[in-house]
Amino acid sequence: MSTLHLLGVGSMGTLAAARLLDAGIALHAIPRTPASHVSRTLYRSDQPPLTLTLPCWNGEPINTLLVTVKATDTARAVLPLLPHLQHNATLVVMQNGMGTLDDIPLPATGRCIHAITTDGAWGDADQVTVAAENSTLMGDGSATAPDWFAALQPHWHDLRWIKDIGRARWHKLAINAVINPLTALFRCRNGELLDNGEREALMTTLATEMDQLGRTQFADWSNDTLARCRDVARQTASNTSSMLADVLAGRRTEIDFITGYVVRVARARNLVLVAHEKILQQVNDRTNGD
Repeated sequence: MSTLHLLGVGSMGTLAAARLLDAGIALHAIPRTPASHVSRTLYRSDQPPLTLTLPCWNGEPINTLLVTVKATDTARAVLPLLPHLQHNATLVVMQNGMGTLDDIPLPATGRCIHAITTDGAWGDADQVTVAAENSTLMGDGSATAPDWFAALQPHWHDLRWIKDIGRARWHKLAINAVINPLTALFRCRNGELLDNGEREALMTTLATEMDQLGRTQFADWSNDTLARCRDVARQTASNTSSMLADVLAGRRTEIDFITGYVVRVARARNLVLVAHEKILQQVNDRTNGD
């Protein structure tokens, strides 16, 4: 493939960059501010530290763009690049939430591939620590992956192509819309939601509402959001959700692209999800007040 361009060299972008380079894929970074290169050091528990030095984009046409910026930064980051996207450009979007590209006029003849990952990584501008390497699903509704996918697969832990990426995205959205706002509201780790009390009761209510909305999206929606959320809370019991991390750091959260998206879709279907509307307001109020 031609050079891949990476928009967002944060924690997940750095982990993705290491895998892409392992696969021999040429990579240019697109940082927040102009630079000749960016360097990040990646720490994995079972490997020595790896320092990545990526040359930066210098205005050349973009054929494949991997977007790993936060949902809140997507429009600001992608819109200036539109004149540089080739008419058949491929976007690979790896973000929390949904709706980040809804108002962006992407090339009509290109591909937009969504990536859903359960990997975990955290860090600052220079150092990234990998907390977990689990699985990543990619797809765009097509049965056929792009040519570069087969070369990347051996170098990206448990990377799979699936045709029904839409359903997988909704399953991920459902879990995020239950767990993330609650951890941000109560300022607790994921496992602390399973308290047999107020937090777990709210989990049940939010999950029930998500199943109500899911049935309007898929006739065979599985109605198991609560069980999925409990499993994730147990499996990631010590984890700090990305939304809680944003709250603690005083950053804008992605709730408008998680719970906000859920509320907007529900309203369009003449559904009122009382618990989601309430927690959307509560998290936004507390974030704005900190």
